[in-house]
Amino acid sequence: MKNYLAKSAVPSSSSSKKYAMFIGRWQPLTEGHKWLFNQALEEGKNVLVCIRDVEPDEKNPWDAREIMMNIFNELQDLVEQGKVRVIIIPDIESINIGRGVGYDVIEHVPPADIHDISATKIREQMKAEGKL
Repeated sequence: MKNYLAKSAVPSSSSSKKYAMFIGRWQPLTEGHKWLFNQALEEGKNVLVCIRDVEPDEKNPWDAREIMMNIFNELQDLVEQGKVRVIIIPDIESINIGRGVGYDVIEHVPPADIHDISATKIREQMKAEGKL
């Protein structure tokens, strides 16, 4: 289910290729993240995955380039089809909009089984298994 947090007041730009943008650390990419991307893909939208360029630490064991390669490997077919683009962006502190200027701000509310997926728990399990 999705909720419109802000609906565009004007028509979108005339560019032929548009994307639903998702920003995150993806540490690691989970089935929950894939579910989120699929919400846009199932509506026939393209997906832009933006990787926040954060310093590796306990919560972020991989650098942005490693995450990018992981996402490319996981979503290779969609990337090759041009349905998914993956980029690295500077780390951000907030996302700010003024008014409806040609794009919507949408929150996707996942079902409980997807909502409960935790990258933190996955990292902890990977550490316990010696994979991280």
